[in-house]
Amino acid sequence: MNANDTPAAEAASGADAASAVQKEPSAQPASSAQADLEARHAELSDAYLRAKAEIENTRRRADEEVGKARKFAIESFAETLLPVKDSLEAAIATPAASPEQILEGVHATLRQLTAALERNKVVEVNPPAGTRFDPHQHQAISVVPAAQEPNTVVAVLQKGYLIADRVLRPALVTVSAPA
Repeated sequence: MNANDTPAAEAASGADAASAVQKEPSAQPASSAQADLEARHAELSDAYLRAKAEIENTRRRADEEVGKARKFAIESFAETLLPVKDSLEAAIATPAASPEQILEGVHATLRQLTAALERNKVVEVNPPAGTRFDPHQHQAISVVPAAQEPNTVVAVLQKGYLIADRVLRPALVTVSAPA
């Protein structure tokens, strides 16, 4: 009898055989799990690359739209000014008219221009005398003694303009001096 023929040796070799049998099936699922993980990795990598490409396309389209908006932002404003230009050209092309007719034409053209500016949210800043001086909308040209409250507008030398609540040009004003 040899040493491997003992019952303990038989049990040990049987255990080795059983563990070898168990290792083979467990090796199969590990390989399958690895394949599943690799497939999942490939799927996620593909999804990532697609998402990255979509972000780049969206960014490119947004940049193009911003470029177009900048390029054509003045388009509607220019369209509203064209009738004013037409009126001025018609006035120049007409033979000499009476001063009253010329003045009437100038007033009509001024109304067209004012309407065009208002349609494009350009609003006049023309504070009446006595209005509190606002450094955000007014520019003081001089301070004069006046019989009114200090730091108030005495006179407007040049109208100012706002565009959508932002100062395009401040009104040039004289301000009353402190007493």
